[in-house]
Formats: sequence, structure tokens, C-alpha cells
Amino acid sequence: MTSESQEHGAARRPVEDEVDVVAEETQKPAKGEKAEKKGSFWKELPVLIVVALVLALIIKTFVVQAFYIPSESMENTLLKNDRVLVNKLVYHTRDIERGDVVVFSGVDSWDGEFQLEEPPNAFAAFFRWVGTAFGVVPGEKDYIKRVIGVGGDHVKCCDSKQRITVNGTPIDEESYLYPGNVPSDKFFDITVPEGRLWVMGDHRSVSLDSRSHTGDPGGGSIPEGQVIGRAFVIVWPFNRFDSIDIPDTFAQPALQALGGSVPLVAGFGLAVPLVLVRRRLRRRR
Repeated sequence: MTSESQEHGAARRPVEDEVDVVAEETQKPAKGEKAEKKGSFWKELPVLIVVALVLALIIKTFVVQAFYIPSESMENTLLKNDRVLVNKLVYHTRDIERGDVVVFSGVDSWDGEFQLEEPPNAFAAFFRWVGTAFGVVPGEKDYIKRVIGVGGDHVKCCDSKQRITVNGTPIDEESYLYPGNVPSDKFFDITVPEGRLWVMGDHRSVSLDSRSHTGDPGGGSIPEGQVIGRAFVIVWPFNRFDSIDIPDTFAQPALQALGGSVPLVAGFGLAVPLVLVRRRLRRRR
């Protein structure tokens, strides 16, 4: 037996040693070790929470943010207390389009459609800030409206059939206008300045939109730079989960007649004098 073991390698360990090894491997950790693991979890938890909040704030600041709908100005597209997600990157890849529902800041510009009480202390102010950042409470100076006209558009109310026209083309607002509302109970006729937007709420009878600010700089239009992003989906309450799409009426090719041709016309306007000057210089030579 001994010779066979030596022929195949080192001598086999006694059975008693194997039992001891198995017993050591399967031995349960001591109570102190359990307490230490639990303690390390509770020590790490605040760090995990802080990291999660920081990541969420980064996403909120640069990518997507939730917004609380505080008023009836966009009914029935958006109802009071709805929460929507706003895409903050989309306008880095395309221009703002007619029909987009946008969130924009009215700081130092429009008065709020509702008033919030001032926080009683710094602690309450901090939690309001967090709530606003995550769409739990409304921001007093944030607005949500539909873009009707972009820079260069001639927006007018109304034609003989009481329809708003954009560049002389009537838009059919039946799909999103609040039932019983007319497109506008106020007359307006504006050519939207470049870099600005004409915006209106879908619930026209209660919306304090561009029509209410015609005496402001820009004739009621808002700067594109004040736009935070495009609202693209309703996420709360769950039974109202739905995308926020651009109505078909804004796809009419005739709407592009003026606004889309402004850069082209401007280009020709600059090019012609340059060509004439160049020809004169050649003749002199």
C-alpha cells in the first residue's frame, strides 16, 4: 500500500485531517463578524444615497427633467398635477418646431400663473428646491406652452373662419384645443422676431400666454434661449401615460413658406451686393 502511494505521488492525508478541514470551511461566522457587516452597510448607505442624488441631478441638469403641471392652461393635453418628462438635449440636435410643447423659464419676464408661498426657513427652501428639481412640486417661474410660431413667422388671429394663421396658412387646432374654446378671444398680428417664439396654451380661455404680453419686449414672443426643453411624455399619473406629439396640422408644407425661406432670402440678399462689388473691381483692373 505504501509503495503504491509513493508511486503515485505524495502520501494521502489521514481522514481525520480532511474532516477537520471541512469543518473549518463550513464553520459559521461569529456574531461579531455579522455585526461588522451590518455596520459597514449602514456606513455605506449615506454614500450611496448621495451618489444617487448627484447622478440624478446631473441627468436632470443636462438630459431629462421631470416637471409638475401646476395650472389648467394646457388642458386637455396636460391636466393639473400631471408630471411630464422634458428632453433637454433635443434642441442641440434640431431646431424648435411649430407644435412642440416646451417648458421655458419666465424669470425676470412673465408673472407666474400661480403664486407659491415663500418657504418659512432654509430647511423648507432646500426641500422645495429638491422637489422642483425632481418634478414633485412646481417651479413658480417655469411655464409650459405650445409653440405656434418660430422666428420669421407671421402669426395672426384670426381669419374669416376664426382660425389662427401662420404665414397666411390656417392651422386646424381641433385635436388639441380645449373643448368649447375659440382659438383666441384677442386679436393679434405679429411677425415673430428671429430667435424668438410665439407660444400659446391649449386652454386658451385661461392661459396667460404670448397674447397677454404683447406690450413686452418682443411683442409677446419669448427668447429661444429661455427654453429648457421639449415635453415629450406624460409619466404621472400612470393611467395618463402617453407621448406628447406634434399635431399633424403643423406638418403643412405651406407653413414653411416664410419661416423656412428667411435664411435663403437673407443669403441671396447678402450675395447679390458682393457679386456686384466683385464685378466692379474686376472692371477697374
